Amino acid sequence: MPDAAPSLPGLFVGQSHDGDVATAQTLLFHRANRHGVIAGATGTGKTVTLQIMAQGFSDAGVPVFCADVKGDLSGISQVGTNEKLLARATSIGLTLSPKAAPVVFWDLYGVKGHPVRATISEIGPLLLARMMDLNDVQEGVLAVAFHVADKEGLLLLDLDDLRSLLAYVGENAAVIGREVGNVAPASIASIQRAILQLEQDGGDVFFGEPALKLTDLMQIAPDGRGQVNVLDSTRLMNSPRLYGAFLLWLMSELFEQLPEVGDPEKPKMVFFFDEAHLLFRDAPKPLLEKIEQVVRLIRSKGVGIYFITQNPADIPDSVLAQLGNRIQHALRAYTPAEQRGLKAASESFRANPAFDTKDAIQALGTGEAIVSLLDEKGAPTITARTLIRPPDSRLGPATDVERATIIATSPFKSAYETAIDRESAEEVLAARHAAAGAAEADREAAEARARADAAAAKQRDADQKAADKAADRAARDQAADRARYDRETARTRAPAKPRASSRQTPMEALTKSVLRTAGSTITRELLRGILGGLKRR
Repeated sequence: MPDAAPSLPGLFVGQSHDGDVATAQTLLFHRANRHGVIAGATGTGKTVTLQIMAQGFSDAGVPVFCADVKGDLSGISQVGTNEKLLARATSIGLTLSPKAAPVVFWDLYGVKGHPVRATISEIGPLLLARMMDLNDVQEGVLAVAFHVADKEGLLLLDLDDLRSLLAYVGENAAVIGREVGNVAPASIASIQRAILQLEQDGGDVFFGEPALKLTDLMQIAPDGRGQVNVLDSTRLMNSPRLYGAFLLWLMSELFEQLPEVGDPEKPKMVFFFDEAHLLFRDAPKPLLEKIEQVVRLIRSKGVGIYFITQNPADIPDSVLAQLGNRIQHALRAYTPAEQRGLKAASESFRANPAFDTKDAIQALGTGEAIVSLLDEKGAPTITARTLIRPPDSRLGPATDVERATIIATSPFKSAYETAIDRESAEEVLAARHAAAGAAEADREAAEARARADAAAAKQRDADQKAADKAADRAARDQAADRARYDRETARTRAPAKPRASSRQTPMEALTKSVLRTAGSTITRELLRGILGGLKRR
């Protein structure tokens, strides 16, 4: 029987047998930052393996972050064991010491743990495009928007800031396009629709402040054990792109912020990425290259990354090659695709002449695994069929009451419960828009006043011209009247021309007689005609 404590500082994973020889399978702490993979079909014991590894690192004073996709991992926060587990422990010579790990619960939605938030600026355009499933053109427009925000000092905290920024870019597309290329309105509209979908998937509560501080994930409990951070992902799994992008962001932030430490005696932190296939599925080549870079380089920061998935074939070869510690639970292969996956899984292990790895993987029972861990020189050990040790904490989920008690007594409760909405791009751009609107209103008012003044001046000129014309006409009429008056006056005052003789001529006498006769007749006719009844027939 092996001792529970390994000869070199490490995490006791389980016990293997080669004939009558029992061997302790130990993950050495100074090789734990070389990463690893835990694979196997559903129900074969991956979550239990994750639990015993997370608690083992915690006991060694290493902080741990792990995603709980089914809710089962929450039991690590509680003391508990059962007869079956005690029997397994006895069979491998292990004495269990039931205890709970120092757990802090987190939840992007703030329901089953402390809220987890990040700002739009921290996530960046590449991961944000991944979350929203943007195409290359739309991703380029998003990158332009971030460039504009950086250039103009616009702080991007939440989705409202991003909406306002995109609207601003659209309104100024002609000016911005001259510097960075064409910004199509259709692309902006597509991104705005994708933002709406991301908001419905939970982005409205994830993006904002206070943002998660990585130092709060790397705490050591008063008793010297590492803090176990459990991210409740039961609801988050309904938004797989958000889940994958968030965990990748967390990995990249660890890489960016932590200092170089080389190969420490034990990791500074261990990061477990459950359902790892969601990170790589349909990922574009640039993103895969980023992931490979982070996985390859982050070990020098003292961080170990462990991917949990059904089949190692779910992980690209360029990333799988970086995973030195491997634990493979049972796989079933009924279809041609599953057969290819089984072959790929078996070929990723160092061969053991005592058995065929491919056949052994299919024959594993629950709680058993094919294990190959790095030795003290960093080389993979010969593959061994191993009975995984039972956990010291409860196997199964914590109750809602137990979870609520831990959340209520957490030192981070007051730090993250209340959201903060400080001035950012939305408020700045709204102020600019209001100022521009006021300036435009002032300009339009000034133009209106100028037009009114010009119209009034024009009317005054027209009135003056009309008055001058009327005065001229009146003067001319007055002059004409004066002239006529003068002519009449002159004619009236002129002396009469004397007659040469007072005797009438025969013609003058006849004319006067005719005129008198006509005048008398006309007068009588008029009197008769006017008096009517007095007229005689």
